[in-house]
Amino acid sequence: MTSKRSYHDACGMAHALNLVGERWALLVVRELVLGPRRFTDLRQALPGISANVLTQRLTELEGFGVVVRRRLDPPASAWVYDLTEWGHQLEPVIGKLGQWGARSPLLPRDAALSVNSFILSLRNMFDHAAADGVTLRVDLRVSGQPFHAYVSDGTFEADAGPATDPDVTIEGDQNDLASVVYDGRDLDEAVDAGVMRYAGERKTLERFLALFSLPAPAPVPASD
Repeated sequence: MTSKRSYHDACGMAHALNLVGERWALLVVRELVLGPRRFTDLRQALPGISANVLTQRLTELEGFGVVVRRRLDPPASAWVYDLTEWGHQLEPVIGKLGQWGARSPLLPRDAALSVNSFILSLRNMFDHAAADGVTLRVDLRVSGQPFHAYVSDGTFEADAGPATDPDVTIEGDQNDLASVVYDGRDLDEAVDAGVMRYAGERKTLERFLALFSLPAPAPVPASD
């Protein structure tokens, strides 16, 4: 299967853009990094995409060998889309693009996040140096979806599924949580407003939240 448009360039990067450079393609991949999703899940996570365009992107990505469609085992028995082994190799590419884009002075901080994009942002914005000597188990409930986050002496893991014996549990909408983690929203105000809830020691919660930060914005050259 070939793309409708091609750069006709032998460079590997150019060929990669032929495969995943169409609008929405990499965002579809982003939503599959944490595990298989149903078509309706993808529509909900990407509200700006039409059903026809999503179908087209999925068909293209499947044809390129990036995505596979399969049926879950019973009792679910639902049809889902998942990344192939090769498709999963795009995760660090997406992470680096996210880190690069986060430095943009034009980053739209008031735009919405999907649940998966928030979890992936924690992976990408984790401060390894600040976590030196820190060990934490955190149970995250983001818009009702369970995730676990484990910090261990400068390393970080965040993935789907509840945490085992967590030190702290955090609940909230991904956009509200992002406003506390990245935008300096007052923790007490978010808790008092009922948009963020936690169980466990306050000191542990604050230690965890302090391990993430956006990079400094890139300088904008002064115009002559």
